[in-house]
Amino acid sequence: MSAPRMPIESGVPDPFPFMHPLLKKNFGQWSYHDRPRPGVLRHVAKGGDQVWTVRAGTQRQMDHYTVRKLCDIDDEFAEGHVRFTIRSNIEFMVSEEGKVKPLIEKLESEGFPVGGTGNSVSMISHTQGWLHCDIPGTDASGVVKALMDELYDEFTNERMPNRVRITTSCCEINCGGQGDIAINVQHTKPPKINHDLVADVCERPSVVARCPVAAIRPALVNGKPSLEVDEKKCICCGACFPPCPPMQINDPEHSVLAIWVGGKNSNARSKPTFHKLVASGLPNNAPRWPEVAEVVKKILRAYQSDAREWERMNEWIDRIGWPRFFELTELPFTKFHIDDWRGARTSLNASAHIRF
Repeated sequence: MSAPRMPIESGVPDPFPFMHPLLKKNFGQWSYHDRPRPGVLRHVAKGGDQVWTVRAGTQRQMDHYTVRKLCDIDDEFAEGHVRFTIRSNIEFMVSEEGKVKPLIEKLESEGFPVGGTGNSVSMISHTQGWLHCDIPGTDASGVVKALMDELYDEFTNERMPNRVRITTSCCEINCGGQGDIAINVQHTKPPKINHDLVADVCERPSVVARCPVAAIRPALVNGKPSLEVDEKKCICCGACFPPCPPMQINDPEHSVLAIWVGGKNSNARSKPTFHKLVASGLPNNAPRWPEVAEVVKKILRAYQSDAREWERMNEWIDRIGWPRFFELTELPFTKFHIDDWRGARTSLNASAHIRF
């Protein structure tokens, strides 16, 4: 009897089977790297080998026609090895400088802009939106498309003080992550409950446990098992909707967009930071979201003109202060920008869980 198959561990996949031969040969043996132009990286090995990387923007959620087109471009103009960045840009690796220009010309003629390196506005990372997610209040990928059309020149050029990372999230759970600028949906009303359906559709203990602020509890309504929401605790995040669709929170009037700034995941130069709210109540105005685009461009113009060289968004704001930030961006400061929330489980201690 043969030995049982060992389980495949989860985690980061092994990069070596699909790595460009020169990258594999010189792994850990690089002398330096530079950027000859926006969208192009050059890595020089200690032994003299050079690898040129051309980075192009994609729409992230791709149909198979686009995937085939990118593969055909790689077969004809590159060397058969590509990789995708965490922001869904595609990178083509070549070993000869002479292949770089034809590759760029082909990519741009097919609608794939080359850029996103250095001090540029890189491709916007986003959540799944209407295509895959069960909770979205808007379409994150649609906002990305509309914004990147507006910021095309900032992707293909490196003229920001430092790199700018923009994220979008289609709900307030914010799996889009931290960003120099973040665009997130903002539900402003608690969910409306269809009590006739709750008992048939929802597993009530799971819904109660899903709420991050302990605002949901079991209830009997018209003699049927149901749920009720403590609206004083509810933060309108929408976490209850996926396990219980009868708790509808999406609303054409009260589900709006908010913009946050100053978030950062990396440890480079300064520690990671959370972003902070600077604009709220922006209309969820598909398909182009012009109000959101205008606020984002105001913030970028102020940052570009006032920040010092190599200052990230949060470092610039820390230096000038929030009053000056709102003055430069011409954004109104309202009561909603005051961080006075104290309703989280950890501060209310509203559950019986033991914490260490």
